[in-house]
Amino acid sequence: MNALANRAFTKMNGLGNEIVVVDMRASPAAIAASETRAAAAAVAFDQMMALYPPRTPETDAYVRIYNNDGSESGACGNGMRCIAALVCAGTGKEAVSFETSAGLSICQKAGPELFTVDIGTPRFRWDEIPLGEPFADTRAIELQLGPIDAPVLHSPCVANVGNPHAIFWVGDVAAHDLAAIGPLLENHPVFPQRANISLAAVASREHIFVRTWERGAGLTRACGSAACAAAVCGARTGRTGRKVRVTLPGGDLRVEWREADDHVLMTGPVEFEFAGRFDPVLSAAGAA
Repeated sequence: MNALANRAFTKMNGLGNEIVVVDMRASPAAIAASETRAAAAAVAFDQMMALYPPRTPETDAYVRIYNNDGSESGACGNGMRCIAALVCAGTGKEAVSFETSAGLSICQKAGPELFTVDIGTPRFRWDEIPLGEPFADTRAIELQLGPIDAPVLHSPCVANVGNPHAIFWVGDVAAHDLAAIGPLLENHPVFPQRANISLAAVASREHIFVRTWERGAGLTRACGSAACAAAVCGARTGRTGRKVRVTLPGGDLRVEWREADDHVLMTGPVEFEFAGRFDPVLSAAGAA
């Protein structure tokens, strides 16, 4: 039996990052990669957020995050805001907490349709990201694309904020064909678990522009974890302060790398699109 067949879902987005939410807490069932791909063929999404019964006391749900290619992710900042909005609306709470494979995340209502997500503490050691070989300094690793004497991109800053990210600093994020470059770098041998590939341009110490090729999902209008990774990498390399506005193709996020406890806080909007139900016989050619 397909775990998603005839299952109710909610379609939402965070700055154009397309999210589908399925609540599995009342009747948990494992979702196979093939089922996720079939669901994505029925209802286009970047990530599917599946809520399961809590594993840790006083959390609201255990969340599994599925990319549209069937792979799993440990973090999705835009998706966390979406499920926070749904759970807060259903319970009347102002703050909720979720657990993922990357750890605990607290989400706080910050205004009408606006939520702040505590992404947790970023990791920078090469084997925590992870990378395929040791690098003493992950603020600029030895990786380039193109001729050795005139590389197209080079020396990314890398970090893990629930999933691996590589941030390439450029003058103009629109000046590169990220749809062509992204898959090559996502699957580069230096990233054994693949990586999210972002282009970042600094407008000021308080403002950066970011475009992302998302691991397992492709080009996206907004990637919350990439915005956080870019903000952290900007501060690590001295390009920005610890509080920045991150402009993505879908809009703006506010990111703070809090000095007191090293946690990364991301604030942004959510949008409800529609509720639906997957086809009782869900297949790659099915519909919702």
